[in-house]
Amino acid sequence: MEIKRIGSQPSVKGPSEWFTGTVRIDHLFQAPDPALVQGARVTFEPGARTAWHTHPLGQTLIVEAGCGWVQPEGGPIEEIRPGDVVWFSPGEKHWHGATPTTAMTHIAIQEKLDGKVVDWMEQVSDEQYRR
Repeated sequence: MEIKRIGSQPSVKGPSEWFTGTVRIDHLFQAPDPALVQGARVTFEPGARTAWHTHPLGQTLIVEAGCGWVQPEGGPIEEIRPGDVVWFSPGEKHWHGATPTTAMTHIAIQEKLDGKVVDWMEQVSDEQYRR
């Protein structure tokens, strides 16, 4: 058994290669091998969002606070609120983040495939974000 105590892992700033705006990542867990799952709490300030990306084994988001947006490639932007659970299928290109006026926090859970949990792509443009 292992207990990760709150505050035992430092918060990190979301890198500008993967995010637009101010984003804080708090790593929650990364199961040791042979387990594949890992999770983080991600907080997006108003207007902040991920770049387009995919996950080889999919991703689950659990919204904890605020109001955010999610969008799969080719689909509409959908609003998400606390208590909502979002599933992105393996390989589904998507982005997620806060609305322009409200911060949003979610827990992101994904699994590794060959040591990789995400494939980062191009940034979401302001035009894509605001439509």
